[in-house]
Amino acid sequence: MSDDLPDSLIPYDEIVQEALRAVVGRVLGEVQASGGLPGSHHFYITFKTQAPGVDIPKRLIERFPDEMTIVLQNKYWDLKVSDHHFEVSLTFNQVAAHLSIPFAAITAFVDPAVNFALQFQVAGDALPEPHDEAENDGPQVVAEDGSNVVTVDFGKKK
Repeated sequence: MSDDLPDSLIPYDEIVQEALRAVVGRVLGEVQASGGLPGSHHFYITFKTQAPGVDIPKRLIERFPDEMTIVLQNKYWDLKVSDHHFEVSLTFNQVAAHLSIPFAAITAFVDPAVNFALQFQVAGDALPEPHDEAENDGPQVVAEDGSNVVTVDFGKKK
């Protein structure tokens, strides 16, 4: 018998990644429907700035050419959520910016208030590259130890 597993003809990794990104969409949709974040919840959302469908100001792409993290906490408005993306307005150094981000571009979603985190891989990426925080206007909170972090990596064994 061989220890090698056959390649799956069912794209389980893609299906699971899509389902977990739907969690982000549902959470943001509930925030939109309720008109704001409940309690002390707040979100760090990391995404690929060059991913297809991402629409952010050029000055942010120049500053964050690969990946950036935004904070949804106190200073955001115009949150709109659809099946495949979300839009939000934030300030960066006291300059307003409107962002449109497909869920497929998201690499991490963290709610430090309850120590919840999801990490994703964007098609073609092995692991997210380290990057500076976006520093959009608002308080910065450091995530806890990550005990509720869910990482999904279905890398094929060769």
